[in-house]
Amino acid sequence: MTDSITFGRFISLRRTEKGWTQLRLATELNRSEAWMSQVERDLQQVQDVPLLRLLADALDVGVDTLMTLPQPAAKKANRSPRRRVSSATLTTTSGAEEDDVRRRPFLTLAAAALFAPVAGQQAAQAEPAPPLSGLEDLLLYGAGRIPAPRREPTRASVAESVVVSRREFKAAKYDVLAQALPGRIAAADVVGTAEERARTVAQLYNIAVRLCIKIGDNNLVAVTADRALTAARLGGDPLITAEAQRMVSSAWRRQGSLARATDIVVVAADDLLADTSVPEASRLATRGDLYATAAYTAAKAGDRAYAHSLITEAADSAAAAGRSSGLVDGIQGVGLHEVSVHFELGDAGRAIETARTIDPAALPTAERQARFFTDVARAFDQWGKPEQCYRALLAAEEAAPQELRRGAVRDLAAGLLRHDRRLPGVRDFAARAGVQIV
Repeated sequence: MTDSITFGRFISLRRTEKGWTQLRLATELNRSEAWMSQVERDLQQVQDVPLLRLLADALDVGVDTLMTLPQPAAKKANRSPRRRVSSATLTTTSGAEEDDVRRRPFLTLAAAALFAPVAGQQAAQAEPAPPLSGLEDLLLYGAGRIPAPRREPTRASVAESVVVSRREFKAAKYDVLAQALPGRIAAADVVGTAEERARTVAQLYNIAVRLCIKIGDNNLVAVTADRALTAARLGGDPLITAEAQRMVSSAWRRQGSLARATDIVVVAADDLLADTSVPEASRLATRGDLYATAAYTAAKAGDRAYAHSLITEAADSAAAAGRSSGLVDGIQGVGLHEVSVHFELGDAGRAIETARTIDPAALPTAERQARFFTDVARAFDQWGKPEQCYRALLAAEEAAPQELRRGAVRDLAAGLLRHDRRLPGVRDFAARAGVQIV
């Protein structure tokens, strides 16, 4: 290492060697692309030791190496908002699905949600829901109103945009995702063959549906789900099509057509299982996802027997996929759906029993972690246990602060205000969740 190379220059070289874009590296650090650009141009210091460890981990270098490189003159860091990560919980990890949420104290969160005494929560600024105006413009007027990309899109950049979009959703970075998705969809629609374009656009629209569900915009859920399925059918990939059918089912469910919503995913699951062009493990795993969605919808309709039958089928499919591929992600997903099924059927105690069999450390993303604790909170609320409900909501906020924008969390927080004197900090929490307090 020569003395002439700067910190920013070294970061840029290592990132280029890995074949990553600035956006990819910024996402690994839970920072913005603009912040990453400033670092590489030696306009932004990185003195925070936990952040240096994350950076060293992402670039496969020693943290001591980074600490010896010259940085720009000391000035107050201009940091982008991000989730708090304790330096005590940072460890070296690897894998394509790396996420800072894996470095969080999952078991501590679980204990806090289910067993620990209520404590006050640190104050935080309530954040508005991420704007979806860009997605609305894309759906209504096409790409003409979307700002042109800074660089000409390529097959590689479009493929990476799908990976990054999934990662942002899993990390519950809904504001970043809402801003970036319209441009990514527009870029994907002009690169590659007709089938390639359709497949990539379908994948991005599938992510857009899930984002709209998080934000609670039912109108956009229906429109984006339709776009996803239309593109998926043109693209001809059975797995992408099955996911789009699951999104369409969610749209029907949110409009109150529960029987139709259930039928859509059950038929999709059976059709996929018969498609031998797809590897068996993938067919089984996706079938498990589809049946889990169907079980949740059947439970919302109050069909107890059908819901239990479907969630059992989902678990069997996920387990079979895990045995043949070594993957357990589908099994975890079915477990989360089972908690929701019991809640929707009014079996709060059984929902909590099921939740206690789920190891939060095995939930690999912030979104899934927060969804688990939110469902636990709903079950405790149904059971008439406000303190446990509040603890679970605090754990959900710790895992993914932007999950507080969800309507389910806001409704629970509003209900908890009745217990203000027993729950320290609940008024501040309710305000962070967007409850209007008078």
